[in-house]
Amino acid sequence: MSSRTFFVGGNWKMNGDKKSLGDLITTLNTASLNDETEVVCGAPTVYLDFARSNLDARIGVAAQNCYKVAKGAFTGEISPVMIKDCGVEWVILGHSERRHVFGESDELIGQKVAHALESGLGVIACIGEKLEEREAGTTEEVVYAQTQAIADNVKDWSKVVLAYEPVWAIGTGKTASPEQAQEVHEKLREWMRANVSEVVADSVRIIYGGSVTGANCKELGSQNDVDGFLVGGASLKPEFVDIINARA
Repeated sequence: MSSRTFFVGGNWKMNGDKKSLGDLITTLNTASLNDETEVVCGAPTVYLDFARSNLDARIGVAAQNCYKVAKGAFTGEISPVMIKDCGVEWVILGHSERRHVFGESDELIGQKVAHALESGLGVIACIGEKLEEREAGTTEEVVYAQTQAIADNVKDWSKVVLAYEPVWAIGTGKTASPEQAQEVHEKLREWMRANVSEVVADSVRIIYGGSVTGANCKELGSQNDVDGFLVGGASLKPEFVDIINARA
């Protein structure tokens, strides 16, 4: 296995209330978690303060989105400076739901990545192909273009985690096989080697997302170029602890 620190993110999406999230936070705070795994929970905006105030300090918190400027007349948006003011140190950007439900372009996501990094946030940057793109054989073309738009806006890769999430596997119960995940992660690392640098290719963490569960996490996590997970539905359940401990 590589020297890259295993990273497990939980994306709570638009789910939970203070009662259910409070129960989840208690579960995480009292669980035995692998010390060698970095854990970050992506809370809904209105619960960022609640999550950061109640989660144990060893668990990071992420916003699920932010805008590309610090302040202004952008009703409904939040900025990295606001996120940091809540004591939160990460943001998830470019998630497929932002791309495909809310119409965010590669260009906008790149601008958001640049501003979040300039503001001192860590970025979990998401990429991934739709089912029709995989079936048409254009997976590499799609994820390389998405990665290029992100890479053009990154100066310090130590603050970036790349999340490969095939859209056809998100919330569908379909998971990329460990071999499919490894193949794309390996190709992404080769792309980084050719287009960014050898050092970044070896050090950047590329995590997998798409119906990760307690049942499939160990096999997925054993792949050479899979450096962790971005977990959706299962991150709201006690099995999230098993996923965090996939390499334990």
